Amino acid sequence: MIIEVRVNNCFSFSDPIVFSMKADMRNKKFASNVHKENNFNILKTAGIYGPNNAGKTCLVKCIRSIVNVFLNQNPAIKSNIFTKSSICQMGISFLVDGREFSYDFWYDTMKKEYPYEEFKEILKDQYGNEKEVVWLLKDSVNSKYQYEDEELTKMIPLVSQSNLLVYLVDTSKFKYLAEMKELIVRFASKVDIVDMNNIPMERTINLMKNKNDLQKKVVEFIKNADLYMDDYAYVDMDKIHVKVENVDERPEEKALNIPEQIIDQIRLVSVYKGIPVPSILFDSTGTKKIAALASYIIEGLENGRILVVDELDSSIHFKLTRAIVAMFNNELNSNSQLIFTVHDINLMDCKKMFRKEQIWFVHKDQDGVYLYSLAEFTAQQGVRDTTDIMEKYRKGVLGALPDPELIRSLLSIKGNKKEVLADGK
Repeated sequence: MIIEVRVNNCFSFSDPIVFSMKADMRNKKFASNVHKENNFNILKTAGIYGPNNAGKTCLVKCIRSIVNVFLNQNPAIKSNIFTKSSICQMGISFLVDGREFSYDFWYDTMKKEYPYEEFKEILKDQYGNEKEVVWLLKDSVNSKYQYEDEELTKMIPLVSQSNLLVYLVDTSKFKYLAEMKELIVRFASKVDIVDMNNIPMERTINLMKNKNDLQKKVVEFIKNADLYMDDYAYVDMDKIHVKVENVDERPEEKALNIPEQIIDQIRLVSVYKGIPVPSILFDSTGTKKIAALASYIIEGLENGRILVVDELDSSIHFKLTRAIVAMFNNELNSNSQLIFTVHDINLMDCKKMFRKEQIWFVHKDQDGVYLYSLAEFTAQQGVRDTTDIMEKYRKGVLGALPDPELIRSLLSIKGNKKEVLADGK
């Protein structure tokens, strides 16, 4: 599970930001929203609010980049365009097998090198006291190196910086380095990142091909989300009663990521009044998004995965988004996590759904981009667990709202139009 994400000089973030999934256990409300293991208390869900182009998606990109680096894939990291430095600083703390680990690294976007790495284990006792144990330190900027094996410590300065050290050295010769690699790969392999405006259908198709309990749960989820649907299935072409003139024809809407295997898409059908029809050609954008997302949700809950969704509420009814969040917050969910960006303020509910530290905001002004939690607002500032958070947000008390100058622009356009008509007369 993700515990904390740290970023500096990456994408839209010019200054250091910290996104935390740590639960504040002084608050006893909604205990089921917290995963508790070995004295670690981690939030199961978190929602991130903010206007368009403020930085919500950039936070998702940061998580994706960290995952890519851990899996030895293209990092796709960009430094902030408004700073002179080409060095991006990224870090993440995560829980694996009841143990907390922290990995921080720097990436130079100009040289395409990693001049800094630090891997630590964080030990916590029953009283909440933390102790950090450094497994690896590679600080090429200040020429500081640390590892329990002196042979490797002497070797680190001589090794290329083109990748993380675990991908440049034969880890089988170094115990802690081998375990580090296994831990970061195991963690990163459990992270699924989904853009609701471009969801691959491949996972749902593959699950639908196999008749098992997981497939049945995906079908039930999709059926429950669409009140008018009788069934959802992957069938042979001869079972489809609707004539398809050209199977290479693509749907007009481009809300989903359509692969070349269009036949597989056609064979994925929704059943209405006993008649199976190709979902991709007949269902609404919302229903197709639900079908694509269903496999990530069900597999995530079943297998303890981490799901990061950009714009969860895109084309989906607010009651369904609440239901999805409730599934992850449920006490039956033992080790799955959901992090999402969202605009729908109906989810901003601290009376029935969320603890304060589960609601985050991204605010942007002329000086930069800021990331902060609702938990940072105190009772003295008028924000309590019983406060109508939605109303506070609407009034702009919490920030992270679109620029109200938009209304003035609209009125100005209308005013100019009237002036043109008057001149025309």
